[in-house]
Amino acid sequence: MLSTRGSTADPGARGTARPAPTNPHSPAKTSHPLRAAIIGGGPGGLYTAALLKRLAPDREITVFERNAPDDTFGFGVVLSDETLGGIEHADPAVYEAVKAHFVRWDDIDIVHRNTRHTSSGHRFAALGRRRLLEILHDRCRDLGVDLRLRTEAPPPDELARAHDLVVAADGVHSATREAYRDVFRPRLTPHRCRYIWLAADFAFDAFRFEIAETEHGVMQLHGYPYSPDASTVIVEMREEVWRAAGFDELDEAESTARCAKIFNEALGGRPLRSNKSAWTTFRTVVNERWSHGNVVLLGDAAHTAHFSIGSGTKLAVEDALALAACLEEQPTLPQALAAYEEERRPVVASTQRAAKASLEWFEDLARYLGQPPRQFAFNLLTRSRRVTHENLRLRDAGFTDSVEREFGCPPGTPPMFTPFRLRGLTLRNRVVVSAMDMYSATDGVPGDFHLVHLGARALGGAALVMTEMVCVSPEGRITPGCAGLYTGRQGEAWRRITDFVHAGAPGTAIGVQLGHSGRKGSTRLMWEGMDEPLPDGNWPLVAPSPLPYRPGSQVPRELSRAQLTDVRQQFRTAAERAGQAGFDLLELHCAHGYLLSGFLSPLTNHRTDAYGGSLEKRLRFPLEVFDAVREVWPDERPMTVRISATDWAEGGTSAEEAVEIARAFAAHGADAVDVSTGQVVAGERPEFGRSYQTPYADRIRHEAGVPVIAVGAISSWDDVNSLILAGRTDLCALARPHLYDPHWTLHAAAEQGYAGPGAVWPAPYRAGSRPPRTGRTDAPKPRLTLHGPRQDV
Repeated sequence: MLSTRGSTADPGARGTARPAPTNPHSPAKTSHPLRAAIIGGGPGGLYTAALLKRLAPDREITVFERNAPDDTFGFGVVLSDETLGGIEHADPAVYEAVKAHFVRWDDIDIVHRNTRHTSSGHRFAALGRRRLLEILHDRCRDLGVDLRLRTEAPPPDELARAHDLVVAADGVHSATREAYRDVFRPRLTPHRCRYIWLAADFAFDAFRFEIAETEHGVMQLHGYPYSPDASTVIVEMREEVWRAAGFDELDEAESTARCAKIFNEALGGRPLRSNKSAWTTFRTVVNERWSHGNVVLLGDAAHTAHFSIGSGTKLAVEDALALAACLEEQPTLPQALAAYEEERRPVVASTQRAAKASLEWFEDLARYLGQPPRQFAFNLLTRSRRVTHENLRLRDAGFTDSVEREFGCPPGTPPMFTPFRLRGLTLRNRVVVSAMDMYSATDGVPGDFHLVHLGARALGGAALVMTEMVCVSPEGRITPGCAGLYTGRQGEAWRRITDFVHAGAPGTAIGVQLGHSGRKGSTRLMWEGMDEPLPDGNWPLVAPSPLPYRPGSQVPRELSRAQLTDVRQQFRTAAERAGQAGFDLLELHCAHGYLLSGFLSPLTNHRTDAYGGSLEKRLRFPLEVFDAVREVWPDERPMTVRISATDWAEGGTSAEEAVEIARAFAAHGADAVDVSTGQVVAGERPEFGRSYQTPYADRIRHEAGVPVIAVGAISSWDDVNSLILAGRTDLCALARPHLYDPHWTLHAAAEQGYAGPGAVWPAPYRAGSRPPRTGRTDAPKPRLTLHGPRQDV
């Protein structure tokens, strides 16, 4: 942004105008274009024009907008303090004009089943979209921008030949983006809800979410004030609800009246009004590239983010700030446009991840209706994962305390330090050290490394420490360094480790994860080439179907009926050894493309017998193994199952199938489902991001009605508290954070000022339960300032 870059304009130093490029593939060499065309007169396009003209008054800036100056769709615009700060520093005149028309408020009201919950401290600012356009029109005219309203823009090729720069701010339906589709390579993803923008002629006193449970299904209202006497009202519902309610047969006026009737109480009996309002399906826009020659995308033409996080105008304005700054800083136009995209792309990607989480939460709103009232409100407020437990506590401690009391947190106890019971095992907190392959065993025997590794994590405060995947046979290993439970010697070595955990870290449970590598076996140690075949000494692989994991991998043999019996017995024998070794919990590994996972996924199971085809048949062998293990595993000790809830690949396990898989294991006696994703096929395309796998755990927990363990880029204790308190998971498994800090859980307790039974420091470590003091770094502050000339003595 200009505010952080310290850019200043010096138009007198630039000299005369440079010649325009001859075609869009040969842009001007300078990054200070003197002839610029802006396609689209929305806030993003107008603000870009104003910034470019203000920074260089000798520029010729033309804005093409096909609509009249007072035509606008939607009603209010919400801007964050961060965005306003950028506007203030870049153009105080615009900031002051906008500021004069702001409506500000701090509260969010959530109304559900006749109960209203209010959370404060959120700091919103909004104004009418029409007013914002008027301000930007006036600013552009004052600066000398050529505003061509009611004017269709010429084709982008034509503009590119006649100008140094073309900014395509022509919205979600961008004709410019479509003209260069082969270059920008856009992806437009439609979603499952219909929504309509309306307005009410009174001001809500808070940002209001209201839920209506109708005979046709769930509908929701999003409302917020944008002037002292007006509010934006968005009504949203699933497509099937919209059709069942008959909205597909109503015109604009009828839809508006019907929405007012449904949300009569929220509106106080007052009507709603429309403005060319139509029911719309939101589409997420993503482009692989944002520029082509001297043409660049901005705002909704480049990217969209769902209205439920209020980011459309904000992103467009921030794009304008960044583009103007990059044009000032970079020596050539290609460098400037590349710098603009490099700066904005990660910010936009982060916002789109948050928006996706938010829109999917509202799409699946019916899933959460049965939650306790305050937990429901907390879940809604934290739906995008941008507002967290700690963040909400800073904003409104009273509200957060009330949610914690309803959840059952003892006073002063963060949610992550509340106990949780699985069968006969009570875990003293909600933190699990996730299973992590160490590839450090010899002949499958865990040694001193495993004792220190697992022992250190057990001393670190987590309620449950999981072993790596422990293999049930030599042929079931991933690498020669994988640990096993297929010999008595291995069982004795594991007993040494469990004895240490139980004696050295009383109250900490240790669990074993049993698995078989399937087609992903006989590979090198991870740091020598993950998934690469061994250079020599390979052992034969087996799998549901003879499909190699990736090109160059060994082709496995398809398991025969007799071999299925043998593998089932191997799991059973390993489970017996695990029980004798003193493990408190057993997890069956049915994820990540290993043997049992290979049966579950349609991408890896092409069998035509009783173990392939439908999901019921693909489940058959994993359930047989589960039953065999459960039969010999001590009844009072819990069993969990790890699954891949999606393969991140077309034609793979669907989210609906993942729920059915979880239900099936729960029906056979699984006490919890450890919900991971992917690693099933080499061509997967995961959607990485903070806690990116937790929505799958959330869905399984609510739809299958089984406790879940969430995994996947959960890195902070704030994330753990948020997920637990919102009811999206029961336990959180963390891997890399525990490699970085074996005492992650104890340090999380110390940082939150918690010293209760959910985080007990081992007696020898208690002296370290407070952060160590550091050397003094502050200098004494001056106490006296002398004024006037110095007097030399």
